[in-house]
Amino acid sequence: MNNKYDAIVIGAGMSGGWAAKEFCDQGIKTLLLERGPNVEHIKDYPTTNTMPWEFKHRGKLTEKEIRENPIISKCYAFYEGSKHFFVKDDHHKYIQKKPFDWLRGYQVGGKSIMWARQVQRWSKYDFEGPSRDGYAVEWPIGYDDLKHWYTHVEKFVGVSGNKDGLDILPDGDFLKTWEANAVEEYFTKAIKKHYSDRHVIHGRAAHLTEIKPIFIKQGRGLCMSRTICERGCPLGGYFNANSTLIPWAMRTGNLDLKPNSVVHSIIYDDKLNKAVGARVIDNVTKNTMEYYSKVIFVTAATLNTNLILLNSKSLRFPNGLGNDNGLLGKFIAFHNYRGVINAKFEGMRNYTTKGRKPTSHYLPRFRNVYKQETDFLRGYAAGFSARPERITNKDGLGKNLLDNMLNTSKTGLWNVSSHMMGETIPKITNQVYLDSNKLDQWGIPLLNIDVDYDNNDEKMVKDFFEQFEEMFNIAGFKNIRIKDNRKLRNPGNDIHEMGGVRMGKDPKTSLLNKWNQLHNCKNVFVSDGACMTSTSTQNPSLTFMAISARAANYAIKELKKNNI
Repeated sequence: MNNKYDAIVIGAGMSGGWAAKEFCDQGIKTLLLERGPNVEHIKDYPTTNTMPWEFKHRGKLTEKEIRENPIISKCYAFYEGSKHFFVKDDHHKYIQKKPFDWLRGYQVGGKSIMWARQVQRWSKYDFEGPSRDGYAVEWPIGYDDLKHWYTHVEKFVGVSGNKDGLDILPDGDFLKTWEANAVEEYFTKAIKKHYSDRHVIHGRAAHLTEIKPIFIKQGRGLCMSRTICERGCPLGGYFNANSTLIPWAMRTGNLDLKPNSVVHSIIYDDKLNKAVGARVIDNVTKNTMEYYSKVIFVTAATLNTNLILLNSKSLRFPNGLGNDNGLLGKFIAFHNYRGVINAKFEGMRNYTTKGRKPTSHYLPRFRNVYKQETDFLRGYAAGFSARPERITNKDGLGKNLLDNMLNTSKTGLWNVSSHMMGETIPKITNQVYLDSNKLDQWGIPLLNIDVDYDNNDEKMVKDFFEQFEEMFNIAGFKNIRIKDNRKLRNPGNDIHEMGGVRMGKDPKTSLLNKWNQLHNCKNVFVSDGACMTSTSTQNPSLTFMAISARAANYAIKELKKNNI
């Protein structure tokens, strides 16, 4: 009886945190399972107030750490001050059919502790992409289905941004944003003058720039622009599940949080024709436990969600839970971050910057938005940043070195850069599957990942370079340099993998319906990145959270009607 709940949520990150919050707010007794250790807000941020000189290696990784972690060490946020929140390469191994960087955070809060905090809504055009060009399947929902839930999430999370009035990137419920610097404003005006379909806006970020009653109730403070968010913020200035969703749910008295609980599989009862619980392996003792519930949300992050469902086998589902059509684990997609362009700007010499800000500027997608107009499908968004260049003189020793470093040279130049965020097309050949012959330390089959770039991605990278080189020239930027980071940025290095348990209208071509229920097992829901039918170009976390809140509220209604 102690192991029975109304709902089980697997994975205590953003998506799982939202599902748990919605359940607990409405009186649903909920078990939240997390495979990693507990991380309590403030208490378990060991480096959040560590000064640069207090780190043994001044914030850098050692050669040994890089050598032992060739995959995770490529992540921009993995360094001495944050490495404890990332999964090391040898902790949970996987098989790469082709090079794939699987970057993970196994703890309560998941990757919401270390994420980049960019939160753009999708537009109606993003949901319409597959139905228009015929790649992937048609989304069963559109922008109007999520509009309310975007607002619901934004009000709780706190999102800074401007009301830009763009149909390609809908406005949300925003807090005030940071001030743009002189070159960001200059580039914005230059692009507006020369293009009618391209817009440079302030990136929308999950940071508190204003205090409102909901944030006081959460116990959060204003963002101080420290820009070391991946260590955890003691102020709660940015959103993570640890400072908001999970404590909120705990205060209702309806949540039971169990860290160090590795989910082996979902238990399916062939006689009852429904799922009845989850089989869990203790991360420390390796003992097995079973927990039971009326409804189950699988939000373990995209690839682990696929792994759990593939490993959830029964007489009814010998190939994985809900997998009658054989498509579970297929149509994996991601974001293409390979393209980078840098330049110098000689103008605005009498301007500089003061302090920091946790976001940069953003160019929403402008290719193939309203119609197909290029030789590649879909499109890309891009970031844009500008910083005054400073040269530090590191000559000399002792006092002479100190004096040289303090007397930093002002060059009068600005460094400007942009990076692409391209949409990849879900393909049946991009897939994950289990290796029946190789088991991990918990006795669970290892995951095979067979995902790669394709010709559409190559064409998109080429177009990004052509278009942004043109825009940089129009703005008068000099010494333009383009770089394709193909060798550095394998698929997965974007940390935006999606798909494998996609939503759709037809059970023959999809796994989930419009409410994120498995077509063939109605009391199991998937609302993290695995549910995504396509990827669009925007950072996906806001959409994951909105979908999770929407699905959880539907599940609550069905529970109360005794329909599941």
